[in-house]
Amino acid sequence: MPTHVPDRATASPLLDEHAIARALSRIAHELIERTADPDGPGLETLALVGIQTRGVPLASRLKRLVAERSGTGLPLGALDITFHRDDVHVRDGGRAPGRQPVVRATSIPFSLEGKTVVLVDDVLYTGRTIRAAIDALLDYGRPARVQLAVLVDRGHRELPIRPDYVGKNLPTARTERIQVELIEIDEIDRVLLIREREDDDGG
Repeated sequence: MPTHVPDRATASPLLDEHAIARALSRIAHELIERTADPDGPGLETLALVGIQTRGVPLASRLKRLVAERSGTGLPLGALDITFHRDDVHVRDGGRAPGRQPVVRATSIPFSLEGKTVVLVDDVLYTGRTIRAAIDALLDYGRPARVQLAVLVDRGHRELPIRPDYVGKNLPTARTERIQVELIEIDEIDRVLLIREREDDDGG
């Protein structure tokens, strides 16, 4: 079911199912086009690894789109980064989290050696998730290179991380939040901008 929007927040639609499909189509096209370059890694060396949670269905869609256009089936994996995050033990102003983090499946059923691994995620923000993903990935092997594909880049980087493939650049304020919903998980495809409502006390 769709992700809950807090009562004290407003949700504005940014991308619908058609815009998401176009964004993924563009990324798939770029994956094929760049690997056709003589200096590129070669499509046969690519592998897609989705970051749990919503990066996983996005990676699966990209695999299908690339196969439809090139006839090449890319290896597909899923990566959980829970215990590589730098905020897993310290949240809520430094207090211990009120609940245990949810650990999801990691599945990388292929060798990373010599591969160009494209990490796939829904939103790129500070870059901390991607740093954790790279750390987690290297526990499973040493790829030739690591690239990044994201559906949405919202800016506000805290680490020197830049995506190789971007579906849509959506600049935001730090007080805002981007919420991606995908039909495989949320029963709908859309991207929302979440804003906290200001208190209306007549003052």
